[in-house]
Amino acid sequence: MDHFLYRDGALHAEDVAITEIAAEVGTPFYVYSTATLERHFRLFEEALSGLPHLICFAMKSNGNLSVIRTLGALGAGIDVVSAGEYLKARAAGVPGERIVFSGVGKTREEMRIALEGGIRQFNVESEPELAALSAVAASMGVTAPITIRVNPDVDAKTHEKIATGKKENKFGIPISRARAVFAEAGRLPGIEVVGIDVHIGSQLVDLEPFEQAYLKVADLTRQLRADGHDIRRLDLGGGLGIPYERSNAAPPLPLDYGAVIKRTVGDLGCEIEIEPGRLISGNAGLLVSRVIYVKSGEEREFLILDSAMNDLVRPSMYGAHHDIVPVVEPAPGGEMLPYDVVGPVCETGDTFAKQRPMPRVAAGDLVAFRSAGAYGAVMASEYNARPLIPEVMVKGDQFAVIRARPTYDEMINRDSMAPWL
Repeated sequence: MDHFLYRDGALHAEDVAITEIAAEVGTPFYVYSTATLERHFRLFEEALSGLPHLICFAMKSNGNLSVIRTLGALGAGIDVVSAGEYLKARAAGVPGERIVFSGVGKTREEMRIALEGGIRQFNVESEPELAALSAVAASMGVTAPITIRVNPDVDAKTHEKIATGKKENKFGIPISRARAVFAEAGRLPGIEVVGIDVHIGSQLVDLEPFEQAYLKVADLTRQLRADGHDIRRLDLGGGLGIPYERSNAAPPLPLDYGAVIKRTVGDLGCEIEIEPGRLISGNAGLLVSRVIYVKSGEEREFLILDSAMNDLVRPSMYGAHHDIVPVVEPAPGGEMLPYDVVGPVCETGDTFAKQRPMPRVAAGDLVAFRSAGAYGAVMASEYNARPLIPEVMVKGDQFAVIRARPTYDEMINRDSMAPWL
């Protein structure tokens, strides 16, 4: 469910008409619903009720400071994968003890920044990283709390570019080597082992891979405790998918996902961490764009928009689907036409949809891409010297620009001329 509904013939974000935002901000822009962010976070809280837990929002899905502060105010932790994300989370008011540092390529400088500022744990991904973290922590005279990420070799049955739990993926250590690596961690200075980490992929719409992975983690927990390790925290990752196509069957609910967690690891007495991103932020955002031209080709009609692949790269990168709807509510039972929906970037790959059935639209009309709150603005670029587009947040009948569109001069002046020129 989201809070983007038609009212009085126009699409609204909560109580604000999208047309009102477009008139003030210009297009294209992203808009986020506070009510949807809060609702989706609370669904996970409900799903894990009865277990000690922390829900850490995967900031890589949406890194805007206002989004992070909104969730942090509800008690969310934050899952970060870089020093930049760590520092943004702190700037948004999230304390270090609620920040988890993931990622396969943490540098020593990033480790130092997090240790100085405070960190809940590092999710260690490899033996070289473990040795580096030990050296950094020991040199600072502090102890780094860690989980070790294990790769359970479970097929998440998702897109190959967002699967992370198979043995050919770059993430984690093979679960077959876990006991040896945990033993090494227990001997290293500056390291405190607090738990196990696992994450098998993103946009999962089947609970079975979660169950397979978590049963393996449960067995490993018992083995490691028998080896003398105090395993008191299980970081189970995220990855629960969202319904990008409203016409398809809905993915499992957080409550169903929580039941899997309780069934597989709920008897171990561990604190449970999960790191959802997409399901919290995905349906909480729209990308709003204006039709520049309707172009008639020899065999098809093209909708040429003022948004492009640099604003929303998922369709080009993953072949991802986003429902695209007119901002002015179409008449019920009206004519549907097949359009190729494209942007103005000089790439054939700058295509959002091919032969997509849509109500008839005209130049100047507004359209909205649904489910664009995750991996949208955060993956945007200035390709073709197109300025990054604004982000807007809505709360009830209020809206505010939470990242402004840079001017052309601001974009150009980020470059500097070589002195010999």
